[in-house]
Amino acid sequence: MKRYLLQLPICSFILILVFSVPGQAQVFSDYDGHVDFNKYKTYAWIAPGDSILNRQRPDKLFGGFIMNTANQELKSKGMAVDTVQPSAIFIFHTKVQEKTKYTQSATLSVGVGVAGPGYYAGGMAPVAGGEIRESYYQNGSLAFEMFDTKTGHLIWTGGDKKDFTNSEDIQKMITTSVKKIFKKLPIKAKKKK
Repeated sequence: MKRYLLQLPICSFILILVFSVPGQAQVFSDYDGHVDFNKYKTYAWIAPGDSILNRQRPDKLFGGFIMNTANQELKSKGMAVDTVQPSAIFIFHTKVQEKTKYTQSATLSVGVGVAGPGYYAGGMAPVAGGEIRESYYQNGSLAFEMFDTKTGHLIWTGGDKKDFTNSEDIQKMITTSVKKIFKKLPIKAKKKK
């Protein structure tokens, strides 16, 4: 387990770089091209900074929902939960920041001009508008990392970043993000019979 924890600062740095890029919605994925992902059939979850598998995440309001949604996606790829001898370990990170957006309304100006041969004088003064308004929104990110349990190496990472407001359906947004992220996991989906 120590190998996983040693790699967390490097992974965190990568995530900070990815999530510092501005934008509305960004899905990313990166993986080790030398790894045969089809050999991974079992997995378990670990919380960042913890050494106990499947530990509860009281700091994550939607932690259980995220894991359940991810479990459904991994099951569709032919993987099963195994907390005794998993072939892969998954970990997820979430972050929500409140942001403020400032906008200015259009201004109406009145001007006076005087002109004659060889000269021009004029002036303008705003008479209405130009109010600055602030609005609030959330910037959320969700990222998953996959580690090989034998080598301890990070073999895949995927995430999504999105701006949203508190009035949106958070569970629907999480479900959509998890599906987009795990579509990029290089394991072919198991064919339904």
